[in-house]
Amino acid sequence: MTSDPRPIGVFDSGIGGLSVLQALQKELPHERFVYLADNAHAPYGEKSETFIRERTHAIADYLLGQHHIKALVVACNTATAAAIHELRARHPALPLVGLEPALKPALGLSHTRHIGVMATRGTVASDKFARLLASVQSEAHFEVQACNGLALAIEQSTLPDQAEAAQAQIAHLLQTYTQAMGCFGSAPGDIDTLVLGCTHYVFVENDLRQLLGPDVQLVSTGEPVARQTQRLLAAAGLLNPGKTNGAAQPVRLLTTGDLQGLRAAAQRWLGLPPEVCEAVPAALQGA
Repeated sequence: MTSDPRPIGVFDSGIGGLSVLQALQKELPHERFVYLADNAHAPYGEKSETFIRERTHAIADYLLGQHHIKALVVACNTATAAAIHELRARHPALPLVGLEPALKPALGLSHTRHIGVMATRGTVASDKFARLLASVQSEAHFEVQACNGLALAIEQSTLPDQAEAAQAQIAHLLQTYTQAMGCFGSAPGDIDTLVLGCTHYVFVENDLRQLLGPDVQLVSTGEPVARQTQRLLAAAGLLNPGKTNGAAQPVRLLTTGDLQGLRAAAQRWLGLPPEVCEAVPAALQGA
């Protein structure tokens, strides 16, 4: 098998996609990755669709032009919903993997047939999500909750000067949004499965488990996305079957925003040293 050492590009509006990067590294241990967090414009879920499309194309062009990526994982539900079809049209030769809330996997887990979905406002308002929901509505009852402010609070929780206030805000928002969805548990009529429809929400899984109890299953998209990425690379003959080149960093983390926040998140959730984090050129940081 021919080795292709070029990196895989991964991007999100912020740090949430690090949960997807973690799954990708586990599934593809011999690959190199370039992760870009568009923190300067996070969260996408409360931005216009036009703005999200423009940012998505700018970031894809940057990763292709400057880092020569061989594949792109759009590790953001909102960006996927807004721009994945345009990306495929603009880059037909590039293996592309997007995200969507894991409604279909949740169907296989739920016994009460009552499933909760937490996502950003941008995701739940998108046509793509509407089509996904329509395709499964006959099989279960779905309680869909737009969680304004939650992704931003999770971003802010990595900043030392904002962490305490952000953690309090996270606790308040989780309580508010889960209460609005209804009763969670394993009894008939209870929501027994909760879909985490934003990559950021994976980082508050422990908070949700304490809030909802042990009978509720939490479903995210990291592992399915990693498996799909592996399949696409294998089909295209782009896998790197051997170890990464010792002269090249196996992962680089880039941000358009606060470098301190990305470093704190990388250390906290991936155990990565601060030197793998860097700021992107000013041209990509603009609105």
